[in-house]
Amino acid sequence: MNIESKLGLDVFKIDEEPHIIINQEICRSCEEKFCLYVCPGKLYSINRETGDMDVECSGCLECGTCRIACVHGALDWNYARGGFGVQFRFG
Repeated sequence: MNIESKLGLDVFKIDEEPHIIINQEICRSCEEKFCLYVCPGKLYSINRETGDMDVECSGCLECGTCRIACVHGALDWNYARGGFGVQFRFG
């Protein structure tokens, strides 16, 4: 079973409150944009209209990789509130 198939088994309970908040002012000055490359869910993207960094929290695996990779501290990252977030299913 490949990684995509295994990740497809996971269930996400979506919260209305995002658990990742991006400080766009800090993010705009970042040249590296490591978060675009390190997120295993590929949830980060740059908004073509505004130039802001977007994150799709609903598919977050809650690994914290983006928080570690953001060397400028632009992410306010927390685990999803109780009852929300990813539920890992093993197959």
